[in-house]
Amino acid sequence: MRTFTDNSVARRGAPRTPPTPQPPPPNPRTLPAALLPWSWAAVLFALYATVAVRRHTLLRTTGYDLGIFEQAVRAYAHLRPPVVPLRGDGFNLLGDHFHPALALLAPLYRLWPSPLCLLLAQSALLAVAAVPLVSWAGSALGRRGAHAVALAYGLSWGIASAAAFDFHEVALAVPLLSFAAVALGQRRWRAAVAWAAPLVLVKEDLGLTLAALGCVIAWKGPRRLGTLTAAAGLLASAVQIKLLLPALNPAGGYAHGGNLDDGAHASPLAAIALAPLDALRPDIKAMTLILVFAPSALLALRSPLALLAVPTLGWRMLSQNGFHWGTSFHYSAVLMPLVVAGLIDALRPWRREAHPLGARQIRATLTTALAVTLVLLPSFPLAQLAQRATWRTTGHIEAARALLARIPDGASVAASNRLVPQLTSRCEVVLFPAYPVDARLHGPGEGDGQGPGDGDARKKLPRPTAEWIIHDSQAPEAWPYRTGHWPYPAGQQAAELAAAEDSYGYRRIAHRDGITLLRRDPEPGKPGGYGGRIPSAMAGFPGGDGVLAKR
Repeated sequence: MRTFTDNSVARRGAPRTPPTPQPPPPNPRTLPAALLPWSWAAVLFALYATVAVRRHTLLRTTGYDLGIFEQAVRAYAHLRPPVVPLRGDGFNLLGDHFHPALALLAPLYRLWPSPLCLLLAQSALLAVAAVPLVSWAGSALGRRGAHAVALAYGLSWGIASAAAFDFHEVALAVPLLSFAAVALGQRRWRAAVAWAAPLVLVKEDLGLTLAALGCVIAWKGPRRLGTLTAAAGLLASAVQIKLLLPALNPAGGYAHGGNLDDGAHASPLAAIALAPLDALRPDIKAMTLILVFAPSALLALRSPLALLAVPTLGWRMLSQNGFHWGTSFHYSAVLMPLVVAGLIDALRPWRREAHPLGARQIRATLTTALAVTLVLLPSFPLAQLAQRATWRTTGHIEAARALLARIPDGASVAASNRLVPQLTSRCEVVLFPAYPVDARLHGPGEGDGQGPGDGDARKKLPRPTAEWIIHDSQAPEAWPYRTGHWPYPAGQQAAELAAAEDSYGYRRIAHRDGITLLRRDPEPGKPGGYGGRIPSAMAGFPGGDGVLAKR
């Protein structure tokens, strides 16, 4: 029997089937596509964790905010309401921001009661947010595009600022927003809603972000699903701000409502009319708006996903709190996955349509995005890893550790801001000097513009009643704070420390390298002092009128 080869068939005029293209042989040194995103997440986790842990060992973490959140999670871990002595006597932290999702960290903290537990959890949450972005970039832009996106997100200034500043609840929102934005960009509408819905349990303003996602779905996808999602987001934020937060706040109102109302405008209509100008003044606001989209070379503005950033940018730019306008702290972390997802969404048509200039356009844009990210890198805290001071343990730090070790577990302690998180896992801690006073951050006579608590004319502070006082007279120098003392100027803190010895019954246990350790003499008939409990007079006063710190 005669068989025909391809050549014989071709000579007889039969149609020739083009050969099936064969994929290139696998490179044994190349990671499988499924492992690439998780490999990048592991690298980023190691980077963020190194910065966070090293900052803590250098005494650069603070009572406001790491100590506050540790006290809340510690309470959850022992099945108690999140009452935080650092914020005031009986202050329930759910009356400050609505973040019941923090309770998810309680089992981890119960197993490992340490501030490092929160810092590493935050590092992991920020790193995991890279997984959906890198995965989508790999399928939409290719392997090189996936690497570029991993760097653009992982080294972005917004993520770096959050990774190197204590802990904050918005870390829980970053991976949720990343998965939701990718699902939205891939037109997986129900998955996008499922990922975004838990945002309402992370912070009260994120219901507005859920509403923005619903608006995009109503515009680009199923109108009914989008409309219901938008309505649910608006309703969740309204209920939390108008009902739940005032009910839980000791002052009976929304703690941060004053940030959006300075009383400068004569009427609501004037406020609305002037809002666009207010959102761009002072100049730092416009600079922040540009820098938010800079990691995408501004190309994310071409994607509908950029609309998800509008609620967060809106309240920040209209806020009267100057901390909200700039690039420090954690405020921009929730924006970075949205910006990078918008970049992918804006670039993928160039590859899908096989445009002759598509590959060049993608390559040029990603190169520009990486260049911008690298140019900004030295100005933000990941650059601390390259600083010699980050890897040097000074005599001052060793002295602080030695004196902190002399405070027994379970004791009540009033501590300087940067010593607070060194104690919150094992002691009941408040800030020294007593703070807040009369439910306000500032007393009369706020002074030189260096930050909270910088004035000289103050109300008399209440006497301390904690069993121990530990005070650091050295002004710490650590991003994002300016060098200086907080919450009160150095002179006032020294006067309060002297009054504790001269008038309030404390005696000096040790003094070393500017750090003073005092202990209150036991009351007659009570040799154990206060037995580890902070009396209400020391625990502070009900706070929450919208001017307490930056939070």
